[in-house]
Amino acid sequence: MQLQGMAVEFPAVMGHPNRVPFEGVLTRVDAPSDKAPSGARGHRVVLTRDAAEAALPSLLGMAVDFKAGWDGHDAKQKCGIITSAVIEGDAVRVSGYLFARDFAEMMQEMHAHGDDALGMSYELADAHVEDMRAETWRLTKATFTGAAILLRTKAAYRNTSFRVVREKMAACSARTGARKSVRRAPAMEPMPVRRCAVKEGTR
Repeated sequence: MQLQGMAVEFPAVMGHPNRVPFEGVLTRVDAPSDKAPSGARGHRVVLTRDAAEAALPSLLGMAVDFKAGWDGHDAKQKCGIITSAVIEGDAVRVSGYLFARDFAEMMQEMHAHGDDALGMSYELADAHVEDMRAETWRLTKATFTGAAILLRTKAAYRNTSFRVVREKMAACSARTGARKSVRRAPAMEPMPVRRCAVKEGTR
């Protein structure tokens, strides 16, 4: 198994009402998409492993968004942030936080759909296509600019996933409850190439 990853560590704030953890599979590397992403001019795409590894740092701090109907992207509906990204096998796995209090209705809809129905879709800029004439475009370089949460059936890659990490929420609540009963001293404290913009999913 090949594994490469990185993360930004945020200070723990137990029981934070606007910071709910999530995790998901954003995309697959060295595998053709199930359908053409928006911006790919009808071409299915392959994100190469080398391109994904080089672009991994650009995922950190980027927003996740959602669109009404859960069928595409809406960059103005930024509902969370990516704090960790890792390539495990052929999966680009991400995790981070949702702004649960700011997007309370979204959270209700998300729970109604259930984990099995939801997936993810990347947003890219400065994507380099190896051969624009090819039936399937191979992306050899790109910068991640964000991601969307949407129905798996609407994503370019249908074998993505998304879920709220309820175990972490429960663990945080348990630790918060334990801390209430015990007082502690405070601690001291990465042909010619051409460029295109590619976005998964449908608008």
